[in-house]
Amino acid sequence: MAVNLPTNMLRSFVAIVDAGSMLNAAERVFVTQSALSLQIKRLEELVQKPLFHREGRRLALTAAGELLLGYARRVLALHDEALAAVTAGQFAGPVRVGMVQDFADLLLSGLLARFSELHADAQIFARVAGTAELQEMLARGQLDLLIGYAAPGDAHAVRTAPSIWFGDDALTLKAELPLAVLEKPCRFREAAIAALDAAGRPWRIAVETPNLSTLRAAIASGLGVSSRTGLFLRDLPAVTPGLLPPLPDVACIVARAQPDRAAAGHLHELAVELIAGL
Repeated sequence: MAVNLPTNMLRSFVAIVDAGSMLNAAERVFVTQSALSLQIKRLEELVQKPLFHREGRRLALTAAGELLLGYARRVLALHDEALAAVTAGQFAGPVRVGMVQDFADLLLSGLLARFSELHADAQIFARVAGTAELQEMLARGQLDLLIGYAAPGDAHAVRTAPSIWFGDDALTLKAELPLAVLEKPCRFREAAIAALDAAGRPWRIAVETPNLSTLRAAIASGLGVSSRTGLFLRDLPAVTPGLLPPLPDVACIVARAQPDRAAAGHLHELAVELIAGL
């Protein structure tokens, strides 16, 4: 019986070679390092040969890995060529979209669901991270589409929204204002601290978290105040205007990779339409 080598395993194998590490390769193919490791282990079981060996901290190809690499590149190239030919190049390959946490709930249940309904055969990889990290990934060719925040006037801005203080008014009476913030880097954290410093208002970090849901819980529980746009924190109390210094506006951006792919271009159009209508 013939042995089949799944293209997703071959793609992961090539990604490790090209990226130079499991960590970087995992970002390229949008799987966890543990899942990537399992894929390579399964591939080695199928070919009954080890494909990598360690040279210190670096992964190096074995003789069998060197031999498979050339074939893997040819198989993937032919696979992608066939898919592009059959689909007229419109939706070949996965669409890789990155977004900040604020947009994740809305877009995963709205935009991506709508795109999937229109193009049931399209494969979507979604990455949630900070805008700075996503911009680096877009520049490295690891994303097709980025949805995040930037300063007003950004070339990719879809709409501008005011930043608002959220939290219990009573907290503004404390000698040191308790803040609930996301981990660095965070545009809203930096803007809040800059506004307080400029106004000479003492502050302290009461809650610091990498997770937006934890930030929401901290604000709702009265542990600290925070700044965000009103687009996604409508269920939380806003600090009465005038009790804290004003905050700068922020732009919601949608950027796509160049050169563009048809599927990503269509997803870009849907994203712009959705965010503009918020």
